[in-house]
Amino acid sequence: MHVFELTRALIDIDSVTPNEEEIGNYLFDYLRPLADRYGGSIEKQEVEPGRNNVWIHWGAPQVVFSTHMDTVPPFIPSREDDEFIWGRGACDTHGIAAAMIKAVEALLAAGVRGLGLLLVVGEEVNGLGARHANKTPPPGVRYLINGEPTENLLALGSKGVLGLKLRAAGRACHSAYPELGDSATEKLLANLNRLRSLEWPSDELLGETTVNVGTLDAGPAMNVISDYASAAVMIRVVADLEETKALALGALEGVEVEIAAATPPLRMEQLEGFETCVVKYTTDIPKLADWGRPLLLGPGSIHHAHTLEERIGKSEILEAVALYTDMAKNLKTAAAA
Repeated sequence: MHVFELTRALIDIDSVTPNEEEIGNYLFDYLRPLADRYGGSIEKQEVEPGRNNVWIHWGAPQVVFSTHMDTVPPFIPSREDDEFIWGRGACDTHGIAAAMIKAVEALLAAGVRGLGLLLVVGEEVNGLGARHANKTPPPGVRYLINGEPTENLLALGSKGVLGLKLRAAGRACHSAYPELGDSATEKLLANLNRLRSLEWPSDELLGETTVNVGTLDAGPAMNVISDYASAAVMIRVVADLEETKALALGALEGVEVEIAAATPPLRMEQLEGFETCVVKYTTDIPKLADWGRPLLLGPGSIHHAHTLEERIGKSEILEAVALYTDMAKNLKTAAAA
């Protein structure tokens, strides 16, 4: 199957988290002949009922490719024109998975062994598949090539995340007599304003810490002093995660706080001959900490991911196949040194 055809086949399977069973079965069936033909081993790793990672390797893997199978909603079927393949998951990350698979096929045909490919569930929500896989890393693995859209540049760093869920409680009353109540909304807004006005750390490589108030919910009506209010906040972390968490929590008072996500920033491997970048998002790499030294590269732009116009350049997919092939060969040489 041509890499463009494979990309479209993956896009056309609804794999919105947590609906990964069908795409996992498809990839397992697609990859099983490669295991049989080249003396590999393939398995499904059950993460939850109906949700399986796919793990395939040839020999004792020193170099492992990895990306995720799930996508954000809504499902969007594929289409293509002369320049792009469109649809949900085109760049995040079905086109990447297809390029990795084609690179592995080329490496195997050239006699390269000691390779692996790990396709995981749940990256878009909580990294559950990666967390599960990290319990049983392959012995001797040296390098993990993770795939996310980097425009085929080798990422030297990625920001971390700190997700906070804030809940405030108050006492409801008629809004004409606010002195009789206790506004949960006002408590919440005061805390959000303190978070937004903090002097956050910056980093020479990763840039600025950013704070996004993603969701807000409060009160039953505009003429009622609210007795409840909540918000979800995402902080993109560039400094020490625990220090950033302490700074955030120290600014909050009078609200219930839940840590919804906590991933440290990363600095990753440089490889001679590859153009580089820094990305502001986080990946499954911190959750696969025992799978070797990380590298991050993939075709497509993160600016197209999670949009209704998600797409990936056909030329980028073809370039990625060649880059992944060269990267694996270079890393195999480094592992043998």
